[in-house]
Amino acid sequence: MIAAASPAPAAAFGDHLRSWRRRRRLSQLDLALDAEISQKHLSFCESGRARPSRDMVVRLAERLEIPLRERNALLLAAGYAPLYPERPLDAPELAAAREAVALVLEGHEPYPALAVDRHWSILATNAAVAPLLDGIAERALLAPPANALRLSLHPGGLAPMIVNLGEWRAHLLERLARQVAASADEALERLLEELRAYPAPPHPRSDGAERSAIAVPLRLRSPAGELAFISTVTVFGTPTDITLSEIAIEAFFPADEATKRALRVDRAAGAA
Repeated sequence: MIAAASPAPAAAFGDHLRSWRRRRRLSQLDLALDAEISQKHLSFCESGRARPSRDMVVRLAERLEIPLRERNALLLAAGYAPLYPERPLDAPELAAAREAVALVLEGHEPYPALAVDRHWSILATNAAVAPLLDGIAERALLAPPANALRLSLHPGGLAPMIVNLGEWRAHLLERLARQVAASADEALERLLEELRAYPAPPHPRSDGAERSAIAVPLRLRSPAGELAFISTVTVFGTPTDITLSEIAIEAFFPADEATKRALRVDRAAGAA
């Protein structure tokens, strides 16, 4: 549901706007030119001397690439009703999106894929994920809502099975740090601090191998031997619902022929 608008002083909006502008490392002139307004007007909006129109708030938020959830906060700070609804994932309005996620996950088999929300809580997985989690020692990590990053780097999770743990850990922490910078999400900041505190190999690449020429691989020990993956991330292209805008699908592809063969053999054995 969209919350009702509540009056707010213009200066509150200005503080929010200035914070996002600085987070994006833009000067007032840079943002004013991009939004096609005068620098003076932008300065007045930030100082509280001018109250922006609703359309102006939306335009500035778009230029700053502010997440939909935070765009609502920006609108509220300016005294306007939020624009973007947030429905539960099981809402009837999101049925087509749920079906799309399921089709992508199932269509990616026999290779693993999972859908996560903005905090990396796992929303859904395909059948290829479960066998990779069989060796996890601390089963409580799998209790819903399981967190994909915690599951990967926790010493009781996948970490002992990751051959190149140092390299993969560095990749995930860098990725999460970029997400924190882009979203200003306090829960993600706490997650980043937690993950950084986990035991880690002394070097970025624990196996001494040279970095992949195309992507950082995930190398896992498994009963079928060492499996190597590269991953892609899929998001919805033009979401106007907050929940939908925060869903990401991580799909893992075999990085070598041995992994491709091993997963196809496992699938064939399971189907027999």
